[in-house]
Amino acid sequence: MIQNKNIVVTGASSGIGKAIMDELVQQEGNRILAVCRHADRISGYGENVIPFSCDLSTREGVDALFEKAEELFDKVDLYFCNAGAPYYEQFDYEDWDRIRYLFDLNTVSHIYTYSKYLNHLHGRQGRLVYTISAMGEMALPGYALYAATKFAMKGFQQAVRDEAPENLQITCVYPVSTRTNFFNVGSGGRKLTPPFPVQEAETVAKAVVEGVNKLKKHIYPCPVYLPSKYLMKVVPPVKAMYVKAQKSKLHRFVKKVKAEGEGLREEIKLKRTLK
Repeated sequence: MIQNKNIVVTGASSGIGKAIMDELVQQEGNRILAVCRHADRISGYGENVIPFSCDLSTREGVDALFEKAEELFDKVDLYFCNAGAPYYEQFDYEDWDRIRYLFDLNTVSHIYTYSKYLNHLHGRQGRLVYTISAMGEMALPGYALYAATKFAMKGFQQAVRDEAPENLQITCVYPVSTRTNFFNVGSGGRKLTPPFPVQEAETVAKAVVEGVNKLKKHIYPCPVYLPSKYLMKVVPPVKAMYVKAQKSKLHRFVKKVKAEGEGLREEIKLKRTLK
């Protein structure tokens, strides 16, 4: 069991991050540094949960987080790297800053965290848990940039495992669509049906905590994901039909936004929120 541990959870105010924190706080003796952009959203947990605000899309934000963690804890035993930016859109625009922000938060921040955590451990045992997403293995229409950031993390963890010293263990989580505010935020506040299959955040969190307890390197919270992935590989038309359905959904979404009389880019603004 994960007990009497010093833990960092990013993206802790909602979604998968909050659900993971809810699971961990029930175990005896755990102290959690709960990180998000607005720490006032985290309350009612008691003295073992310490809310902390920072912007993890910046180097300064990640540095501030580690400074706070080292102020509170002698050592961080578990670090859940879960923060990320949502969106749903057609990628047909020129916006360097937007592209850069998505990669800064979803990818660069997590890669930089690896180095910071490695140096923090200084030879002591620790585990870094990355929420990568099933989208890091299969990209879908409407999520071009998001999938790109997750594919990058998939590649990074694959290579860095062979470089990491024995004291640092890495666990990667590949959740499918999860019922959180993630999709509504990413679609400009519109109601959006997530890609099938869909799980509850609490289900994902339970699978994550169980997987970490078992020292798993990779965690797939949805039991039908791997069989579906295999089926799409051996029967390509199944994948083609699935992707076609997602493409049609994106086209309907774009058409609806334009019919409302507002440009897609003007309406769907990237919000600096965490999962």
